[in-house]
Amino acid sequence: MLFNSLDFAIFLPIVFILYWFVAYKHLRFQNALLVVASYMFYGWWDYRFLALIFFSSLVDYTIGLQLNVEQNKAKRKILLWLSILVNLGFLGFFKYYNFFVDNFVEAFTFFGTKIQPNTLDIILPVGISFYTFQTLSYTIDVYKQKLKPTNDIISFLAFVSFFPQLVAGPIERATNLLPQFYKKRKFHYSQAVDGCRQILWGFFKKMVIADNCAEYANIIFNNSENYSGSTLAIGAIFFTFQIYGDFSGYSDIAIGTSRLFGFNLKQNFAFPYFSRDIAEFWRRWHISLSTWFRDYLYIPLGGSRGGTWIKIRNVFIIFLVSGFWHGANWTFIVWGFLNALYFLPLLLFNKNRVNMVIVAQEKKLPSIIELFQIAITFGLTVLAWVFFRAETITHALSFIKNMFTVTLLKLPVVRPSYLIILLLLFILVEWLGRNQKYALECLFLKSSRFIKWGFYMLIMACIFILRGKEQVFIYFQF
Repeated sequence: MLFNSLDFAIFLPIVFILYWFVAYKHLRFQNALLVVASYMFYGWWDYRFLALIFFSSLVDYTIGLQLNVEQNKAKRKILLWLSILVNLGFLGFFKYYNFFVDNFVEAFTFFGTKIQPNTLDIILPVGISFYTFQTLSYTIDVYKQKLKPTNDIISFLAFVSFFPQLVAGPIERATNLLPQFYKKRKFHYSQAVDGCRQILWGFFKKMVIADNCAEYANIIFNNSENYSGSTLAIGAIFFTFQIYGDFSGYSDIAIGTSRLFGFNLKQNFAFPYFSRDIAEFWRRWHISLSTWFRDYLYIPLGGSRGGTWIKIRNVFIIFLVSGFWHGANWTFIVWGFLNALYFLPLLLFNKNRVNMVIVAQEKKLPSIIELFQIAITFGLTVLAWVFFRAETITHALSFIKNMFTVTLLKLPVVRPSYLIILLLLFILVEWLGRNQKYALECLFLKSSRFIKWGFYMLIMACIFILRGKEQVFIYFQF
């Protein structure tokens, strides 16, 4: 079920009414309702994958209980690895089986041997990368005794399948989200209104910014050999805003919807395109995934505590794994490798934690130096996104090669003026709200009712009048 669909527009009010007006007296009924609603939400795509998410949840729930009573270190480690192998086994099969088979064939063909292995017509379950990491965080935290396992299977099933963030995050930690299912929740008008504001901004980012940018980015990327360098650059920039509007828009809708039901999810984006270096960018982009890899992979590997070569190794591992998490294509691995190269000088010169607060804090405008840093970081990010968007590495290299020619100085062929204006206004609103959890959190909140509601109505009008052709959320494929 898509957030930007009529199905969801009917589904959400029904669940909301049942949740607050029918099941509100009993916490267990509320949680059970969320499980049913979440499974219905997920099964809307393909009901067959409900068995997969249920089995994954059951495995980690059972292992969590066993870890609580098992004192033998060796047996505890076996239980942990059982959880890891089951979860990553499912993820590996559905997401990477054909990738490894195809590359296995290519490797043998390169050495002059032709083989004919069996590939499978595998459908990737929506959101499997997200809920797999969510359940793994539970088992790992229980193993490390950072979290007590739950005896409440309904709460655990609700934690794994919570519909607002089930298919594209944020990837919630059990330490944050699971305890919220234990506590009786009361409806707070201010929290619900704040959630609606964030939902509104999420729909604007998705339907107006991302979907409009997608239309032109697709045209340019799909016919890149026919365009000038300047048009290719515009296409890369359009995709840069498409993926941000699409993914952060989903996160805003998910977090806002969660607030309607009395839950607080972690912030997943913190205005990453205002970053002054790549380290800051990765602290602000897909925060739930970046911190997951940091806590469960980077730090256990030694983080930045070892010698120079250990630091370099760990940086490349974390970025390459992050790239591979995004999809079974070498383009994602190159994208991760490129970001590792960007990040490495900052780490080696101990500059990776220089910019810890948002740019121009308590100021209206950035300094010339900050503006230059933002421009350089944004340019490097745009270049990396070309590999993320391209179908193959060859396509990406050809795109970049044709972009950096003398035709880069020509006027672009594709230059929709209305979209350029929309992007500039979007950047302005994001800049004004950059100190908040999302751009509209406090914007015009203290203004007169006329100005405040006029602004909200303008955003709604843009969604209905200026929305682009409907596109599936990009991160559904991951």
